[in-house]
Amino acid sequence: QVQLAESGGGLVQAGGSLRLSCAASGHTFSWNAMGWFRQAPGKVREFVAAVRWSGGSRYFADSVKGRFTISRDNDKNMMYLPMSRLKSEDTAVYYCAAGLSYGSGQYVPRFGYEYAYWGQGTQVTVSP
Repeated sequence: QVQLAESGGGLVQAGGSLRLSCAASGHTFSWNAMGWFRQAPGKVREFVAAVRWSGGSRYFADSVKGRFTISRDNDKNMMYLPMSRLKSEDTAVYYCAAGLSYGSGQYVPRFGYEYAYWGQGTQVTVSP
């Protein structure tokens, strides 16, 4: 089993910054990629960003490119999502996910079904 715990959410004004963290524990050999998804009220869950644990390839949703980054600390089993220039449309519950990708090379999983483990989520609210 893998346990994931998000932190760092909160209320921020538009244009501001926030950094989300995800701590992984348990059978950490069970995954080789981690990602962030978000779900706004009344909307479906959507992909935000992800990173391959080995090699560090990254992939971002178009809506966050240039504003969000993603990083990981292999030694601490931590993943981070520094977010800048936040917009009201970034308001959502953000979920950390971990999965085992069988994709070739440095393919970065970007679909929910590619992730087996999920955190409980952390709320990010961006005020106008």
